[in-house]
Amino acid sequence: MAAGSCLLLLLLLPWLVTASHSPPGCKIRITSKGLDLVKQEGLRFVEQELQNITMPDVHGKEGQFHYNISQVKVMDLQLAFSNLHFQPQQHLVFNISNASISLRFRRQLLYWFFYDIGSINASADGVHIHTVLQLAKDEAGRLKISNMTCNASIARMHAGFSGTLRTVYEFLSTFIVTGMRFLLSQQICPALEHASLVLLNSVLDTVPVRNYVDEHIGIDYSLLRDPAVSTDTLDLDFKGMFFPRARENQELENHAVEPVIKETERMVYVAFSEYFFDSAMHSYFQAGVLAIELQGEKVPKDLEVLLRATFFGTIFMQSPAVDAPLQLVLQVSAPPRCIIKPSGTSVSVSAFLNISLVPQGRPAIQLSSMAMETKLSAKVFLQGKALRVQLDLRRFRIYSKQSALESLALFSLQAPLKTLLQLTIMPIINERTKKGVQIPLPEGMDFTKEVVTNHAGFLTVGADLHFSKGLREVIEKYRPAPTTPTYASSWPAEPSMDPHQF
Repeated sequence: MAAGSCLLLLLLLPWLVTASHSPPGCKIRITSKGLDLVKQEGLRFVEQELQNITMPDVHGKEGQFHYNISQVKVMDLQLAFSNLHFQPQQHLVFNISNASISLRFRRQLLYWFFYDIGSINASADGVHIHTVLQLAKDEAGRLKISNMTCNASIARMHAGFSGTLRTVYEFLSTFIVTGMRFLLSQQICPALEHASLVLLNSVLDTVPVRNYVDEHIGIDYSLLRDPAVSTDTLDLDFKGMFFPRARENQELENHAVEPVIKETERMVYVAFSEYFFDSAMHSYFQAGVLAIELQGEKVPKDLEVLLRATFFGTIFMQSPAVDAPLQLVLQVSAPPRCIIKPSGTSVSVSAFLNISLVPQGRPAIQLSSMAMETKLSAKVFLQGKALRVQLDLRRFRIYSKQSALESLALFSLQAPLKTLLQLTIMPIINERTKKGVQIPLPEGMDFTKEVVTNHAGFLTVGADLHFSKGLREVIEKYRPAPTTPTYASSWPAEPSMDPHQF
């Protein structure tokens, strides 16, 4: 029995491996060049967070020397030496070395019978911060910072004193500086942990995962697996599947070629397989919107004359309907298919065209029902964060579904119907695709200098990145409103003048 179970497991193992590695419809690669841009914006963000460090009051007693330090404020930061790099398998490493932090404190000092208050300027030098961010896919399929490790140290700290007790302060400053150095180093990592796990994750929350494209279809951009990180790249595999809004839980199996990104010259690369486009057209087909009806004045006059001449005998036999308006119904008969080759991208469409007379107050009289096969060339381009497609009619053929003889009779309609598609139908289709679909990037980050490259079964868009909004701006926009009362700080606005508090 055990041997049979093992044999069954061995037989199922290849299928289980394949099933666990579903090919992505969309793939994004961020390179080291892109990470350099992220580092510049991230460094500004870290500076802002460290400037908001809060520290508790420091007070103590050494012999006859009593001190109380309050209202600690970061005045300036110098983070000249920093590095952000990838670390396999799922990590980003952020290092700051030899930084300096300038502080200002409020002091209350009592030495024997001498009591003094004022401010102290101090500087922390040789500040080293080492953080490791672990990236993972959360339950919703969104990229998140799942964990963070941090180490911070301060090599030395100096406090400058002034006033009548300056000599005494400098002699006893070791006690103050040692305490402040310890407290400051303890506050750095919690501040960065909050910035990463809370604030930066709120920026990642702006990445579209499952949203509606229009009133007919939506798109699923959920991650299929945790990100794959190498020393030079970060790769994200997205489902990249469209779905009809009427059947949101419908799954379309992906049999397309998996996109493979080999380039690293640009900041970011986005790859789309044939499945990405096929699922969009399949969803529109199931939504029942791949149909166009032209009737009466909407039918071009030249085409109407030709159609009436072609079907003269039929119209004459239906003499009461001779002056009835024409109706053309063009409807796609099967989900269109996208074909991506190194030479270009095309879309194959099968449809049927029904030509009828519609006498007023009477049922429509069908003159002909013909099949159509068309091939459209597709120009794919990226604008901002919207992927757009411009379609153009390349090949067109009509034939009768009844007989070869009728197909021969319809030959004269080939050219005018093609003109109808080019001048009337294609503008309507391109108007619908004009809006495009958003690429899964956080708000405030956009593409520039896009270049589209076709491959066998998929295409890639190489681009550079730029920040149209800063991280702080996006965070403040989506920061949730406080749900609990805000309490005042326990620190006094001004130090107490009563020396007995010591």
